[in-house]
Amino acid sequence: MELKTGIFTVAMLAIVLSSPAVAQKPKSPPAPSATILPPAPAPAPAPHHVDLADLLSVAGPFHTFLDYLQKTNVIETFQNQANDTKNGITIFVPKDSAFAALKKTTFANLTQDQLKSLLLYHAFPKYYSLAEFDKLSTLNPVTTFAGSQYTLNLTYNMGTIQVKSMWSNPKISSSVYSTRPVAVYEVNKVLLPMQIFKSDPPLAPAPAPAPDAKASDVTPSPTSGKSASAKAKAEEKSSSHQVGAGVAHYLALAVSGVLMLLC
Repeated sequence: MELKTGIFTVAMLAIVLSSPAVAQKPKSPPAPSATILPPAPAPAPAPHHVDLADLLSVAGPFHTFLDYLQKTNVIETFQNQANDTKNGITIFVPKDSAFAALKKTTFANLTQDQLKSLLLYHAFPKYYSLAEFDKLSTLNPVTTFAGSQYTLNLTYNMGTIQVKSMWSNPKISSSVYSTRPVAVYEVNKVLLPMQIFKSDPPLAPAPAPAPDAKASDVTPSPTSGKSASAKAKAEEKSSSHQVGAGVAHYLALAVSGVLMLLC
């Protein structure tokens, strides 16, 4: 009886220990640790593009050059190059007085293609600061935006920079704007390539001098002096005659009075 009781007890204990409620649950794998990512970098600011038309309209005066750029659409070519932050652009801008110094037919007789080439001739398809012209002058001739046939020769002498074309040798008189990738320099003459101008273009006629005041308005002429002198003498003679006549009249009256008394 005791054996049966022991077997029953062992069997019950085995059943209890093997039940899901009592069996030890398997350990779950540890949760992966959260990965902390660094903050994303802020987006780079958009590059600042210089509006060449606005710049040339307020600086200068460069109205003639700007007018030609806009009429030929070369301003768009220059602007696209100015927006190229890798290469940039260098522009030589003549003042209005530089264009006025040349005869009007110099530009009026050019074809549209020639005028475009002339304007493109005033730029390099790369940015150059003033300090870089010293080294650039050793690479003469330098190709312009107009193409390999249109070149310029540069001279750098103690800070004075001259830009030589076939028929003109202007100097850079001031820096209008120079921040990479855009450089705009003022020149005192128009660049004139021999590919367009076979001879030196004529200068505009000098303006007529202002009329001076007539000599007769300022000083008397010899003729007028003589007339005035003759008139003065005549007046003097007439005055003397009138005085003499007056004295004779009084003398006649005095003699008449004496004769009457004697009578």
